[in-house]
Amino acid sequence: MNADLASSPFENVAAQDLDPTAAGAAALDGIDPLAGLRARFHIPRDRTGREVAYFVGNSLGLQPKAARGIVEEVLDAWETRAVDGHFDGERPWYPYHEQVRDELATLVGGLPHEVVAMNSLTVNLHLLLMTFHRPEGERRLILMEDGAFPSDTYAVTSHVAARGGDPERDVVRIAPRPGEDLLRTEDIEARIAELGDRLSTVMLGGVNFRTGQLLDLEAIVRAGHAVGATVGFDLAHAAGNVPLRLHDLDVDYAAWCSYKYLNAGPGAIAGAFVHERHARDLDLPRFAGWWGNDPATRFRMHLEDTFVPVPTAEAWQLSNPPVLAIAPLIASLDVFMEAGMSNLRAKSRVLTGFLHACLRESLPDDASIVTPSNAEARGCQLTVRVEGDARARFERLADHGVIADFRPPDLIRLAPVPLYSTFADCLRAAEALRND
Repeated sequence: MNADLASSPFENVAAQDLDPTAAGAAALDGIDPLAGLRARFHIPRDRTGREVAYFVGNSLGLQPKAARGIVEEVLDAWETRAVDGHFDGERPWYPYHEQVRDELATLVGGLPHEVVAMNSLTVNLHLLLMTFHRPEGERRLILMEDGAFPSDTYAVTSHVAARGGDPERDVVRIAPRPGEDLLRTEDIEARIAELGDRLSTVMLGGVNFRTGQLLDLEAIVRAGHAVGATVGFDLAHAAGNVPLRLHDLDVDYAAWCSYKYLNAGPGAIAGAFVHERHARDLDLPRFAGWWGNDPATRFRMHLEDTFVPVPTAEAWQLSNPPVLAIAPLIASLDVFMEAGMSNLRAKSRVLTGFLHACLRESLPDDASIVTPSNAEARGCQLTVRVEGDARARFERLADHGVIADFRPPDLIRLAPVPLYSTFADCLRAAEALRND
């Protein structure tokens, strides 16, 4: 299935040609070469037994059917091999994080030695900020977006405070212009240039969790490096959603979770990226743990009391891999590799574009689409602002078998995930918003 991008029939579908009708949905579902992937996931059903239209993969991805077998494989090995499971079996536990290394590197556009599956997203942000936020003299500032995901805000402000800084002074937030919902690239570039040699690091969300806006990562990295700052991204809403080129864009660091678009289950293992030029610098400051130590001496335990980091992103690991948390990710990444991220992106552009067209036809006058209309400036999420009692409107969607997401005070988020969402699902969601 992982064919070249040029072979995707969606490459020839233009936004203006999308027909937001049942016939249009059926036609697009009929030419979808990835349609069979839906059967690889468990689709919840509503009270009538009908499969729901599931639009919250941006919050929790659906369970891959193969996940159970891989989890049970771990449990069986624990039952029958006990401690020997660390080194015996088809997938021994000692190097278990390596089971997903190449696949994660492919998804985020990194080299295998630049990525690692470990911890949770916020823990990884703290670990990375320890290295890449280097407050010295006047260079003390961190730039982040205003209204970022709360955990990012908490991580950055508490991290600054813990290292003797003043969050009110040292954390600079950039917001959309008055009356606008989206950040402008030129405004980000201008703010970075203005902060200049006072800026230590840029830490932004690659895709904004509220609006679904995809930032211009290349332009941001270029601007940050021009003033001597490091540049990193929270990719929670980008990994598995949009193609990424972290190595080629010269991104310094990044972190992401895997329970959203990567479908690894609630509280699943997270990931981190460290560009190889930093990973090879063994003198960088970092918090250390035994699993980041050189594997050649890792098990000498008390005989080696000096931390010797391995020259890869794995040096930022603290502890041995949580095997049961990684197992479902293996199942999901197998599907990603089979489909190919370029093919998923080709479908996603048309799928989200079709939902956009359906919403334009169906939305009442008191609702509007916040997400960029330009397909290159968004992933697979569309956010709708609803006037009046937005929560009540949202809650009634479930009566139509449409599972969406609400962000107070007035935003409804819809994420048509190309792995398992259909064009018919998109039409169903738009009609539900119209007929609620």
